[in-house]
Amino acid sequence: MRATAAPEEGNKVRLSVELDPAEIDGALDDVVRRLARQVRVPGFRPGKVPRRVIEARMGGAAALRDEALREALPAFYAQAVTDTEVDPIDQPEIDITSDDPSGAVRFDAVVAVRPSVSVAGYQGLVVTVPALEVSDEDVDAQVDRLRATTGELVEVDRPAADGDRVTLDIEGRRHRAAGATDEGAAGGSGEEAAEPDAPDADLVAEDFLYEVGSGGVVAELDDQLRGASAGDTRTFDAVLGGPAEGSEPGEEADGQPVTFTVSVKAVKELVLPEVTDEWASEASEFATVDELRADIAERLRRVRALQARAALRQGTEEALVELVAEDVPGVLVEAELRERVHDLEHRLEHQGMAIDQFVAMTGRTEQELVDDLRDSAVVGVKLDLALRAVADAEGIEVDDEELDAELDAMAERLGMKVEQVRAELERGGRLPTVRSEQRKAKAMRWLLDTVQLVDEDGNPVSREVLEAGEDEEDSE
Repeated sequence: MRATAAPEEGNKVRLSVELDPAEIDGALDDVVRRLARQVRVPGFRPGKVPRRVIEARMGGAAALRDEALREALPAFYAQAVTDTEVDPIDQPEIDITSDDPSGAVRFDAVVAVRPSVSVAGYQGLVVTVPALEVSDEDVDAQVDRLRATTGELVEVDRPAADGDRVTLDIEGRRHRAAGATDEGAAGGSGEEAAEPDAPDADLVAEDFLYEVGSGGVVAELDDQLRGASAGDTRTFDAVLGGPAEGSEPGEEADGQPVTFTVSVKAVKELVLPEVTDEWASEASEFATVDELRADIAERLRRVRALQARAALRQGTEEALVELVAEDVPGVLVEAELRERVHDLEHRLEHQGMAIDQFVAMTGRTEQELVDDLRDSAVVGVKLDLALRAVADAEGIEVDDEELDAELDAMAERLGMKVEQVRAELERGGRLPTVRSEQRKAKAMRWLLDTVQLVDEDGNPVSREVLEAGEDEEDSE
């Protein structure tokens, strides 16, 4: 087989393919073997039906040849894609241009490919990452969190403030709509319908220990508890679930109205232990406060370096996408959208949840979810095209040795032999896709190594500092 590729208008490529007579004969033999197993002819066992009989059943030798070509063309097309390293994004339009019953067969396949986009300015990208410095105040805050785990609650005779723990008796009564019954509908059960907005006890807790300012129940509870003393009782209305995200002020919430009655039984203050070497040895594996603080500072630096590297990648991707002004092909967006929906369904399945349940939990409609995923799909397609453009501009390529290494890794992940993986990819015409994905990954690594890094104040950030401790974090 010989295949050549030539560009066409509209981001398309024309593959011109010539098949040798021997290849056509091989395709004919494959069809004959398949039909011989399937055709039932009196006097012949399955698999033993002669070719002349099969030809007669199919309507003659020409009809059998047509059937062989119809079945074999997808495989020949896939091979042509691999040989020419074309990266198609849609189904091809195939046209047989020459079919000599005694000679070669020629066909053309016109297929859409990814367009080229402009990424002018990619060499001067500036990405902001979080500051990496760890201050004494940062360490103090972590020490205080550790102290809080060993602190002692002491009852105090004063009004409650944020950070205090209060012991409560709390009762919440949910309001029901007019005409509702205990079974959710008026009538039918024989019970008398409730009056409009009649409350019904739903939440009751005694001796409930609550941290003021934590927002653990409803925001209104914290407002009521600030300044409350032991013996005080507060009654207020709130909405479980709160206003829908993005709602305007005064807009009715999606949650259910509840009347709360709260009785404050005690106000307690969390008294933290003194920061001494003795406390440090009891609360940690370190003998002294200095050793503990040094460890906290180092851990904070590692965490911030990890966060900065994540911000570096995300910021680089976002900055690169901003350079793409062209509209992207709808076929690529729809393919990316299908992939994202599939990934979401797969993740939800592992959590024992259907996508309609997830939609209900997020408070959005299914169409709103799809629209959000489509917007992210557009960004994903732009990033894909931009990385390919960077690879083209920088002459980034993937050699056969790198491709072989990737196939070895794929085979190990799939538990297959590398020869099987290669054959499957070649059969489906997906080997060029593997190479292009590696090429994009190399382009991203090049960008991550070359973009300018600054902190929130615009000060340069050392890439060496950013990468400090990376090996240790990976091993952990």
